[in-house]
Amino acid sequence: MNETDWQEVFGVIGAFTLVTVVITVIIWQFGANWRAKAVLAREEEYRKLAEQSLEAQQQTERQLADIQTRMESLERILKEVE
Repeated sequence: MNETDWQEVFGVIGAFTLVTVVITVIIWQFGANWRAKAVLAREEEYRKLAEQSLEAQQQTERQLADIQTRMESLERILKEVE
């Protein structure tokens, strides 16, 4: 093999390496993008769940306040009966 043949071999190896690196980086970036979207979707679901939990807790608090008011009224009536 002469000098030109070796340059061609190294050129082909370099081009193959470059293409491999570019394809690897592209695949890596698509994977990172996909993972970021999955994390964002999961966080959105957690946010919705937290909002639903907050609403349920507030509704329970309102119901408990109503029950407490009724119990106080019932206690007053029972005291008057005695």
